[in-house]
Amino acid sequence: MADETETEDLLRSLAPQVLGALVRRYGNFDIAEDAVQEALLAASVRWPRDGVPERPRGWLVTVASRRLTDLLRAEQARRRREDAVARWELPGSGTAPAADRPPPDADDTLLLLFMCCHPSLSTASQIALSLRAVGGLSTAEIARAFLVPEATMTRRISRAKRGVKESGIPFAPPPPGERAQRLGAVLHVLYLIFNEGYAATAGPGLHRADLAAEAIRLARTVHRLLPDDAEAAGLLALMLLTDARRDARTGPGGEPVPMAEQDRSRWNAAYIAEGVALVSAALSRGTPGPYQLQAAISALHDEAPTAEQTDWPQIAALYELLLRISDNPVAALNHAVALAMAHGAEAALPRVDALAADPRLAGDHRLHTVRAHLLEMSGDTAAAATAYRTAADRAHSLPRRRYLNARAARLAGEGGGA
Repeated sequence: MADETETEDLLRSLAPQVLGALVRRYGNFDIAEDAVQEALLAASVRWPRDGVPERPRGWLVTVASRRLTDLLRAEQARRRREDAVARWELPGSGTAPAADRPPPDADDTLLLLFMCCHPSLSTASQIALSLRAVGGLSTAEIARAFLVPEATMTRRISRAKRGVKESGIPFAPPPPGERAQRLGAVLHVLYLIFNEGYAATAGPGLHRADLAAEAIRLARTVHRLLPDDAEAAGLLALMLLTDARRDARTGPGGEPVPMAEQDRSRWNAAYIAEGVALVSAALSRGTPGPYQLQAAISALHDEAPTAEQTDWPQIAALYELLLRISDNPVAALNHAVALAMAHGAEAALPRVDALAADPRLAGDHRLHTVRAHLLEMSGDTAAAATAYRTAADRAHSLPRRRYLNARAARLAGEGGGA
């Protein structure tokens, strides 16, 4: 018998591969997604009882394919179904039903990413659909990643699926000439998946190592396929340099540990060396893109022997370059932090206050967390305690909420307010 937790982890890793295999084979995303969900449900019941099959991915593809065929028969007329089945047969496959053919062992996850970046969709819809299908994120998690309400994201994903169906363009891998056009959306998808893994927006933990690891794995695949693309290399470098600090980010009780207080001996030296080498090579190729700039910032953090030796003026300068090419409110918030560390909190507080008017940050705990930190640096402990409590009210991660409330309580105990 298989352990239920191990089964859940295996199913989670296999789900996008199975969905990619079905969509590549049959071309119908909506029905394929329903069929995969039913196959996963069947596996979650049978595998803990009967054991994991020798080829678990093949088992899932076979079961899902059979269920997909049942769903199609239920919704299509006999003639239309026969025509569709004829069109969906793979070249050279003969007349054997797809469900009865052993599935290939290839990993279709990356292929699914490119397929989700469908030309009929807006970039935002491409990313949302990919996060749902490949990243396995819930609609609420995707909404927080986009800084939009959950209802808005639900409509966006529904429109994306409907847009693919109505476009008439096959839901299939891009031809070679279009692959570069879809790469930007693919990289953004991986970036958001990694961010959700490195800093979970909700739940009992600060991070979701499975999501971060999957994003890194896919980023390595993209970099291997496109070794001359500087932004693909920059994104992989950014992930490695950021994930290198993961083990030091939490204390014994799961509470967050600020970077300045982290034990740097626990940082992953191999990831840092690989990330620095990647971004150094990418930056030498010409004008840097946003992922390369963010990787360069992370490299400055990771290479500083101590927090006090961090090159904050250089980090602030890199954020200025980033903001020239990327309208990103979180980058603007980080730029304010770098200015405060380089020139004092008074130089940064007006920028943070101005960002409060940006609707993309409304309700986001990070704005209030930064404001609290800068107020604490400036000596205004009463206002800092209030800002920490406001940030805690807006945080979705339980450990982060406890941490922010503890900061507020400590300042209140020092005379910073009730």
